[in-house]
Amino acid sequence: MSSSFQHFPAPAKINLFLHVTGRRNDGYHLLQTVFRLLDFNDEVLLRVRDDGRILRLNDTPGVPLEQDLCIRAARLLQQHSGCKLGVDIDLIKRIPIGGGLGGGSSDAATTLLALNQLWDLQLPRSTLQTLGLQLGADVPVFVYGRDAWAEGVGEALQALSLPTAHYVVLTPRVHVSTAQVFGSKELTRDTIATTMAAFSESQISNGVSDNRFKNDLETVVCQQYPAVAASLKWLSRFAPARMSGSGASVFAAFSSRDQAAAVLQQAQQDEGLQNNIAVSGFCASSLQQHPLYNLAN
Repeated sequence: MSSSFQHFPAPAKINLFLHVTGRRNDGYHLLQTVFRLLDFNDEVLLRVRDDGRILRLNDTPGVPLEQDLCIRAARLLQQHSGCKLGVDIDLIKRIPIGGGLGGGSSDAATTLLALNQLWDLQLPRSTLQTLGLQLGADVPVFVYGRDAWAEGVGEALQALSLPTAHYVVLTPRVHVSTAQVFGSKELTRDTIATTMAAFSESQISNGVSDNRFKNDLETVVCQQYPAVAASLKWLSRFAPARMSGSGASVFAAFSSRDQAAAVLQQAQQDEGLQNNIAVSGFCASSLQQHPLYNLAN
């Protein structure tokens, strides 16, 4: 057994837009979206075991053991590869749970990428992406490791080159049920499919696109969760604001980190915002690629 833990980052993501273009017979929704990776991250701590056991050392509040995506990722990788080694897993959680920022999916992807190295499996990236899809629709993009145009249920990925941007991300203290949002009668599921070229042409500045590219879930979430609507309204005073994924987090892009930090400071000091909505927040810059990109080919 290794004597010490190794630390591996698991970055957050935002969806620059999210269109629901249809629904499959199995109930899964067909999507078009752009994933953008951020330099704000959880940390997955791993220590290789020689007895084959996979153990979680500390509980993550609100995440039962059997739902822990790091544990599930390690077990799936062990089963697929036939590896006889095991691992102790710990997690430093910074990305808000249930914020639409992909924290759990990113933790799972980091576990796959890191164990691919620590267990000396040498599996290709494509295999890890396929395994990741069994864990959740957002896991493959973190294994893919780059900003990406995504279609299907979010697993069909193409690399996308985006200008550097700096973001304020605010998360109101509400828990948005993704299943409830996707199951809502008010959700439109017939947005006309667009193209990556059209998205690229739509860029206004700082990685923000024009109003043709929106989040189809945003209207439904704002109706059901007034705190999300209020957060969007507050942030829109400074720059065009969008909701990420199924919420509850909202974001806006700025041309400099200092600008973003100044807006975040205002959010933290705004008594009305904090008393009525109780938002947490962070600043982050875009990532060119996942910090663990080179752990798979």
